[in-house]
Amino acid sequence: MAGSGRRLVAVAAALVAGTLLPSGGMSRSRPSPASPPAWQAPTPGPSAQLAAGALQPFTVRLRAGAPDAQAVVRIDVQSLPDGARVRMQPGNPAVASLTWTPTVRQSGRFALELVATRVDAIAATALRTIVVVVAPPPPVSLVGPGGVSHWAYVLQSTPARAGPSTTARVVASIAELTSERLPNLLSLVREVYDTSGNAWVLARLAVLPNGTVGWVPRAALGSFHRSTTQVVVDRARLRLTLTRSGRVLLTAPIGVGEPRWPTPPGAFYVREVLRNFDSPFYGPVAFGTSARSAVLTDWPGGGFIGIHGTSLPQLIPGRISHGCIRLRNDDIVRLDRLMTVGTPVTIR
Repeated sequence: MAGSGRRLVAVAAALVAGTLLPSGGMSRSRPSPASPPAWQAPTPGPSAQLAAGALQPFTVRLRAGAPDAQAVVRIDVQSLPDGARVRMQPGNPAVASLTWTPTVRQSGRFALELVATRVDAIAATALRTIVVVVAPPPPVSLVGPGGVSHWAYVLQSTPARAGPSTTARVVASIAELTSERLPNLLSLVREVYDTSGNAWVLARLAVLPNGTVGWVPRAALGSFHRSTTQVVVDRARLRLTLTRSGRVLLTAPIGVGEPRWPTPPGAFYVREVLRNFDSPFYGPVAFGTSARSAVLTDWPGGGFIGIHGTSLPQLIPGRISHGCIRLRNDDIVRLDRLMTVGTPVTIR
């Protein structure tokens, strides 16, 4: 009996220890779980916040591997924004690159879910979330060195606002046509995008007080035109100078406003060209500018300042006009050959 008891205790111990072999003699031990992949450099860290810019190419490089030499890992990215692409090469380690050029309307925050999975053990997965913050494009200056400027025709009537937003205060109403029923245009200073990806342009306006600027929607304007010509009107020396890319092309004596009807100083631009007048008083050609008289506001069209010829060349140079800038006819014809609409005009 004592020997039988010892054998029963040994069997029980074997059962508890799990070492008793089945009748076939084969072990039924459970397979050990596969080791999950681990993220490796240059993968951004957990909850990383990456900076990107609209219209700028953006790349994130990813890498993940498993400790088992025989493992095969793949990388996926969930919640991809429109336009983003992932190129992946499985292996151990697996590598991938995410490339994206955000549009202007994709400014904001984007959470991307990174998934590294062992192909030979689907349950072995590593997750990581990164955040990409896309900034709107930076402001673009439309006035450059060397006398470069830009202008555009107004395609549709639109309000000009104090800021680049539809909620900003209205500064002026911009029409498609000038008071002479010619296509209206604006001289452009700067372009920006709002947080919704809408483009706005800061423009010089042909309104009183002189020097007023306002923001208009980019969609209300036509193509941007580039100009390298500039006009400077010197009221003290009674001379007009035209340059192109800084090189003087024309200088001529002028007539300007009488003291009671002064030619206003400031930064303006050429809005329109008028020809074929019934009266010789304006000469063969006249340029309408964005400058306006502060004292003759009741004039037809609102008292805009022009640059034009004359039927009284003997009065030039002098302070002879109601504010307009007069040139002798041969000089205004030369100016007409060299200058286009959109040209900046500085009156000093």
